[in-house]
Amino acid sequence: MTRPLRSRLGLGVAVLAVVAGTVATVPGSASAATSEGLLCDTSATNTFTLSAGDGYVSTPDGNSIYMWSYANELKGAFQLPGPTLCVAQGAKVTVILHNHLPEASSIVFPGQTGVLADGNPAQPEYTTDPTPTLTSMVQSAAATTGSVTYTFTAGTPGTYLYKSGTDVDKQVQMGMFGALVVRPSGHPDRVNGRPDSAFSTANEYLFLLSEVDPDVHLAVERKQPVDWSTYNARYFMINGRSMPDTLSPNNASYLPNQPYGAFVHIKPWDGATNPLPATIRYLNAGTVNYPFHPHGSDERVINKDGQPLEGPAGQDLSYNKFDLNVAPGQTLDVLMDWRDAEHWTDITNPIPTQIPAITDQLLVGTDTWFSESPYLGTKNPAPTTITDNNVCGEYYHIAHSHALQQATNFGATFGGMMTLYRIDPPAGCPAGK
Repeated sequence: MTRPLRSRLGLGVAVLAVVAGTVATVPGSASAATSEGLLCDTSATNTFTLSAGDGYVSTPDGNSIYMWSYANELKGAFQLPGPTLCVAQGAKVTVILHNHLPEASSIVFPGQTGVLADGNPAQPEYTTDPTPTLTSMVQSAAATTGSVTYTFTAGTPGTYLYKSGTDVDKQVQMGMFGALVVRPSGHPDRVNGRPDSAFSTANEYLFLLSEVDPDVHLAVERKQPVDWSTYNARYFMINGRSMPDTLSPNNASYLPNQPYGAFVHIKPWDGATNPLPATIRYLNAGTVNYPFHPHGSDERVINKDGQPLEGPAGQDLSYNKFDLNVAPGQTLDVLMDWRDAEHWTDITNPIPTQIPAITDQLLVGTDTWFSESPYLGTKNPAPTTITDNNVCGEYYHIAHSHALQQATNFGATFGGMMTLYRIDPPAGCPAGK
């Protein structure tokens, strides 16, 4: 896949190579070649060894931010967010935490029951935190060289946030969080146990939403006290990246500590050739609501906090929503497809359209996505004065936080908690496009 330009000038340049040459994801894979969609850390024994450590992430405006997070100890590299752990319902899960931070740390698994820490119940009142000035919800691993082992049986299928249970405000803000995906046993192609939660396994995505106050991170890096009275988040992220880096592929070499992209790539729904929707798993690791708003299509909410939306007799209580309000600590699982409601075609259904003025088509300099045609899969000759980033007549829809300050990079608009949905024509695009 061609490396995208991480332009500081605007989105149009950045997307040119990002959307060219993408490949579909495979749930459960951790392959570096999987450039789009959910990347799972899996284990034949459902045993995961994580390290709590520090490192740096980059933002599209050129900033470098000191972070803490979890990483796969066997891979030995810092990453933000923590690895996405994927297990089956009913599996006995073991998570071994090795702490390399200068203070005690831990992990809590909201939504999972019967969690044990080193064989003891990890309840809020149970703690062996060696630092009394820190409040720990569970048994923690001592600073620098401590370790603790958590075990639990994976519960109801769905998506869950895992995060630090020690000095929670500080450590979660510093980046100590990740996603846990529990799949229905025997049905990895379903979000929950209901048959109507089936999704296309080639189109599974995860949006782990978070925020960063760089002043907090600078204080921690300098080993200074944090003044929470002046807290002001200035960066907003999906999967540890801000727009336009959200469009870059998984495991992009130029984002070595931010392995997860957030680019959605689908085809229109078709009852015969493409009958199953995509699924997007939303998680909020921040402090405020994130009203996430995809253009071009609503999404069907089928799970909240890992629980199916159904009545006592199994009635389907899912609902369509055009603006998904994800609360702090909450997870939502949605199904999403794109439908050509008007069946536009320049041959059999030439709905009158007005081509925008050339000045309205330009994004930055001479770059544009517009194909000179409003019809999916149809391209008309573009003016010689522009660079046509639309490779096969596909559509692009923006998806972003509707709290528009969250769609910025330190106040600069068209950044932050934002990404793109790409809809290809039914027949697809040329190979490598």
